Amino acid sequence: SHGCQASEARRRASEALEGFLERIPAVRSLLAEDATAAYQGDPAMHHLDEAILCCPGVSALIVHRFAHELHLRSVPLIPRMMSEISHAATGIDIHPGAVIGRRMFIDHGTGVVIGETAVVSDGVSILHGVTLGGTGKERGDRHPKIGPGTMIGAGATILGNISIGTCCRVGAGSVVLKDVPDNTTVAGV
Repeated sequence: SHGCQASEARRRASEALEGFLERIPAVRSLLAEDATAAYQGDPAMHHLDEAILCCPGVSALIVHRFAHELHLRSVPLIPRMMSEISHAATGIDIHPGAVIGRRMFIDHGTGVVIGETAVVSDGVSILHGVTLGGTGKERGDRHPKIGPGTMIGAGATILGNISIGTCCRVGAGSVVLKDVPDNTTVAGV
């Protein structure tokens, strides 16, 4: 019985690794878009290499994209360890279960927290100190869904399973607890 369980575990691990390796070209493409978004979004960046080597947001996204692929394949512990090591190195805490779209830009990054069931669409910009978290009351799908082209200002807190629409602006220091319609600017509490 123990031998059968070990054999099954090896088979599952082999399948997970195969699927992960097949996804590497797609992940590399996403990472190139993330680095370009950082370079284009930050006027202090003088070269694309600077975005890749010196931007903590790009570093955190590199680790997250690979940890997320492993998480999708139900690889135990390793994706979470990767996210914790990245958090220690960058100050950016992205749960491996979070879904992150293309061209993500995390500027400065220190203090950013993105929860397990958060979904961040394409072309989103997030500044330092932003939390996409749960309220502590829910189980299951408990984190925000951020629409494409949205910009979230420094220190903003968005809590719960709510939706922030397309091309929204969330002002610095805002606390958002309710859905926000497309093309809306919110500020304050």
